[in-house]
Amino acid sequence: MALLSSILGFSLFGLSARIGQLGIQKRNLLENPGGHIISMLAFGYLGYWAHQWDERAAVLITEKRSEIAERRRQRIIQAEEASAAALAEAS
Repeated sequence: MALLSSILGFSLFGLSARIGQLGIQKRNLLENPGGHIISMLAFGYLGYWAHQWDERAAVLITEKRSEIAERRRQRIIQAEEASAAALAEAS
């Protein structure tokens, strides 16, 4: 559902940008409906790309967090082994 809402949201933003553009130029809003469609398609594709980028970023963040957790576990194990070795030498 998030993909559809991203595409529709960006498409509606594209439509409003096109209507705003024509309003600034004081042109007829219904003069060229093809321009509205092109604007909506372009912004819809931008919304699709943004959604894909967001999903990929979430995957990368999850992978990085698991790598960091694994490195922390390794450091803890190394520290415990070093402290155990130090205690054995002190005895």
